[in-house]
Parts: sequence; C-alpha cells; structure tokens
Amino acid sequence: MKIETLNKKIKSCQRCTRLSAYIRDVAKNKVRRFKDETYYGRPLSGFGDINAKLLIVGLAPAAHGGNRTGRMFTGDSSGDWLAKVMHKTGFANIPTSQTSDDGLTLNNAYITAAVRCAPPQNKPTKEEMQNCFSFLEQELQILNNVTTILCLGKIAYDATCKLLDVKPGKFGHNQVFKYNEMQVITSYHPSKQNTQTGRLLWKDWHAVFKRAKKLCT
Repeated sequence: MKIETLNKKIKSCQRCTRLSAYIRDVAKNKVRRFKDETYYGRPLSGFGDINAKLLIVGLAPAAHGGNRTGRMFTGDSSGDWLAKVMHKTGFANIPTSQTSDDGLTLNNAYITAAVRCAPPQNKPTKEEMQNCFSFLEQELQILNNVTTILCLGKIAYDATCKLLDVKPGKFGHNQVFKYNEMQVITSYHPSKQNTQTGRLLWKDWHAVFKRAKKLCT
C-alpha cells in the first residue's frame, strides 16, 4: 500500500462514533479566537519524509490545533515546541508550524499519532485507541526505513510497544529502549500541562532530539 492510499482511508474513517461526533462539533462550535476560520474537522493522517529513519508518535490531534488546521502538531503550542526543536536539530526546514500550507517540510522524520481524531479532554478510550491501531501498523510497514521511534507521552509509548509486540518498560523522559532492531526514545509530551508547569524544560526537550539525531545518523 502507498502512503497516499492509507491517508485517504484515515481521513474518511468513522469507526469511533464519539470521536467523529466530537471533532464535527468542535469544528462547528469554534472557540472565539478562531471563529472566522474553517476547521478541518476530520481524522488526521501523519506527514513528513516517507524515507525517514525517525518516526515521531504523539497522542492525538489537538481540538483547536490539528483538528482546526488539518495537520498534526500545527497551530498550537505543542506544535510550536515541536517545530522549533526539529528546526534546531535539522529535522525541519522552518521553526514554526502554523498552517497546513505554511511550507514546513521534514527531513528524515515522519510525524504521526496513536489516535487520529481529537478526543475530549485528550483522553481516548481503549476501544478508540484499538480502532486506530491498524493505521499505525500500516504506516510502519510503509515507512520501512524507520530505525528509531520517538514517543511523546506514555500513551504513544504504550501504542509503540504494542506495535513492536513488546512489554512496556517504565516510562520516563529521555530514555532509550532497544526492541529487536528498533530504537525507541521516550519523552514527555510538549503539552501546556508539561511545558508551563516546568515538568518539561526546553533544555530537556532539546536533549531528546539531539539524541534522536545521533541515533538516526
């Protein structure tokens, strides 16, 4: 299967009744700061370099970030943190991620997520995660140059361990596991809950990507 074929399947998915209804509702009943924008309001595919060695796995699109812009980690603070650090470490051509047509391109990296629709309170159910799991499996089959997976948050790490058919280790920031031939790095997610409370500091975030860069060289 080609990545374009898979992405079409993802964008038309309606397996999760709750999530499908939620992202449509968010797209219709916009927050005030984006009231004049047209929301994407559909499941999101991954994006990036299909020959990448680094696969970055997040939790899910943000309700007013990716669900609005139509691209993961785009148009919100998490996307700002991710684009900036990827630019600094040579994985991205520009340091910002604002819209789906802003010219951002990735080098040797591909971004995806465990869940493709924005979930209420950022909490997908086990059933919803299972419904999305086959998309992650198919992506890894297509992206056959991947040697390193960077997991942003515990849900992403758990999904990755399931993908590799291994038992998860203890989750923590900037840890490296080797499962068969795959290297897995774990990081706290760059959500406001982590970045604004000091749980995730910029220097620690940057350190993860410098490590990923070395592993993928």
